Amino acid sequence: MSRLGGTQVLATAQVKRTAADHAAVLNFGAAKRSKLSAVAVTEINEIENMTDTAATTTDTQKRANFSALTVGNPNGVNKISPSLASAKPGTARKLVIKNFKNKPKLPENYQEQTWEKLQEAVIAIQTSKSIRYSLEELYQAVENMCNHKMASTLYTKLTRLTEAHVQANIEQFLAESMDRHIFLKKMNECWQSHCRQMIMIRSIFLYLDRTYVLQNPSILSIWDMGLHLFRVYIVLNNLVQTRTVEGLLMLIEKERQGDTVDRTLLKSLLRMLSDLQIYQDAFETKFLVATERLYAAEGQRLMNEHDVPEYLAHVDKRLQEENERLLHYLDASTKWSLIHTVEKQLLSEHITSILQKGLSGLLDENRINDLSLLYNLYSRVKNGLVELCLNFNSYIKKKGKTIVIDPEKDKTMVQELLDFKDKMDNIVNTCFHKNEKFANSLKEAFEAFINQRANKPAELIAKFVDCKLRAGNKEATEEELERLLDKIMVLFRFIHGKDVFEAFYKKDLAKRLLVGKSASVDAEKSMLSKLKQECGGGFTSKLEGMFKDMELSKDINIAFKQYAGNLQSELSASNLDLTVSILTMGYWPTYPVMEVTLPPEMVQYQDVFNKFYLGKHSGRKLQWQPTLGHCVLKAWFNQGNKELQVSLFQALVLILFNDADNLSLEDIKAATNIEDGELRRTLQSLACGKARVLQKNPRGRDVADNDRFVFNADFTNKLFRIKINQIQMKETNEEQKATEERVYQDRQYQIDAAIVRIMKMRKTLSHNLLISELYNQLKFPVKPADLKKRIESLIDRDYMERDKDNANEYNYVA
Repeated sequence: MSRLGGTQVLATAQVKRTAADHAAVLNFGAAKRSKLSAVAVTEINEIENMTDTAATTTDTQKRANFSALTVGNPNGVNKISPSLASAKPGTARKLVIKNFKNKPKLPENYQEQTWEKLQEAVIAIQTSKSIRYSLEELYQAVENMCNHKMASTLYTKLTRLTEAHVQANIEQFLAESMDRHIFLKKMNECWQSHCRQMIMIRSIFLYLDRTYVLQNPSILSIWDMGLHLFRVYIVLNNLVQTRTVEGLLMLIEKERQGDTVDRTLLKSLLRMLSDLQIYQDAFETKFLVATERLYAAEGQRLMNEHDVPEYLAHVDKRLQEENERLLHYLDASTKWSLIHTVEKQLLSEHITSILQKGLSGLLDENRINDLSLLYNLYSRVKNGLVELCLNFNSYIKKKGKTIVIDPEKDKTMVQELLDFKDKMDNIVNTCFHKNEKFANSLKEAFEAFINQRANKPAELIAKFVDCKLRAGNKEATEEELERLLDKIMVLFRFIHGKDVFEAFYKKDLAKRLLVGKSASVDAEKSMLSKLKQECGGGFTSKLEGMFKDMELSKDINIAFKQYAGNLQSELSASNLDLTVSILTMGYWPTYPVMEVTLPPEMVQYQDVFNKFYLGKHSGRKLQWQPTLGHCVLKAWFNQGNKELQVSLFQALVLILFNDADNLSLEDIKAATNIEDGELRRTLQSLACGKARVLQKNPRGRDVADNDRFVFNADFTNKLFRIKINQIQMKETNEEQKATEERVYQDRQYQIDAAIVRIMKMRKTLSHNLLISELYNQLKFPVKPADLKKRIESLIDRDYMERDKDNANEYNYVA
């Protein structure tokens, strides 16, 4: 097959493809151009064909086309002599190049004839008819015209022809009455046809596009020229543009109302506006105005009709729908403006209303999913999270205050605070993505409301810890108890009056250690280490001293048992076993001294221990505290023997019934010397409680002056060792105030010490600076008036003095 024939087949195969295969046509054009370039070079250098057959034939004149120029050799070069063909490898070859004998010429009327052919082809494309000529032939015609300086005329004529066709298409869109949907379909068909036609026309005139247009930057490419004409004569027509945009807005509004619409049609027409560069001016502005109007009305209506969870779900749904529209047919440049408009009308305009109407309900009901959605939506709008954080803070303060302030909730206060803190922590971590601002706001809110009721929360937290660390607490494993203590420490950090906590915690810890009620020594020491880590060694030094006393007491008791064992012959009651706890007075709470009458056997053992201990530690003084003592008694009943675990006062009362069966209140009081109120509670626990080892006459819950008591020999119980609890006297307001007074007194000492410490270091200081330094050093809340009183007190005691020249300044007195 000849070279030209092969090219012809390639061209036909490419042109028959659709407009989408535009790149293939470009390759064909490039191939042709390279061939033509070779011919042009031959012409410029005046290459002479070496054979006689190179003359222009009759057939060439008829075709009047460079492609018809036939030469003996396609390169225009022939072998010089047969000897060269048989030359040995490596020998030099000589080529002689000569000019054409006659310069090729175009036939007359070539321009007119070629344009008629091209015009016919273009009109056939525009009217969807078949083309009489091959596309290769048409392409070659365009190429030849361009090479012979006819490109400008060719481009002008093509523009006019395209313009006339586009102008003719406008009439179908100017009808007075036409359904919007039908109008949009017609517009889309017209646009699609125009694009297909321009792609086909461009493939024929590709050489013109690649040479003349590229060399003249001011001239539009054939494709852009087609778009420009369509924009000018059709889309920029006021009536056509208005109908098109209104139709598009109508379809989008229908879709927003829930109807199904042709998204392909929307996509095609919006792409048309974008390609014609009028998307922003003609469509986007009106579209955003319509969007704003729709969602403004919808937001107002739904805020009144729906609850907050439903409204938030609706907003989220709307945002997803608009994002889908952007994905399917809207231009990407619209995204920010569209989403911002929706967020503004549905969220920004109602930020405060949504929070006031529904945040409390969502938090009360622990609506995790709804709160997560609320956070995600508010994070999209300006100041949304700031408002959410402020309202979250206000909710915590309001809710927490109801827990702390109400005295009726004192019994459950700490557990409610722990549950509330867990709930809020979960919301911050899960719904608010562990946002640091929300976490800090949560801490600030807890600290604010928990200190609105002075001292009481600290006291109740200490009692709660005592309840959980007692041996009777079977509710939790060691791991669960450790986690609970960690949570309690979080509440402890919020308390300003930590010294109040220390006072009550020390009192309860003393009971647990002395009575042996501590659930776990490890748990006790773990709590102690937490307090030490939080408040420093000074805070826990006394508590650590209490543990140290208990450990030393164990060693002392082991040594005492050995000592007492050597004195068994001298002791009258060999079956008595005495265990003593030695308490350092500075570490332990202050207990009232109460003198009671002990049996001789107990007194003897006390004297032996006094001798033993003071013999080892000379200079020390022992003070016995009967209020803290407890005993295990062996008792014989008709139904069998039992062991009774009782307090020392209960034991003193029961031992009296070894020598008498019937005793009055006065008899018991005289024999034991126990304080009247304590004695009545003791008898009440023995005769009116669950384990009634005594019987009271007459029967009743309270002990009267003339009551008599009888040993209950018929007492029964399924347990061998029975613990008889002492009736606890309820803490009266006076005792409560006494504890608070002790704390207050301790605070006075701390304030005095801090003032002296500061003045000793500074020597001279103004009143305001001294107050500021004190607030930095003191760990508990204090009023400026109280500080002023302590300063005056120290001036009276000559620790410091006012400056003679400046009454607002103090000097340290050495």
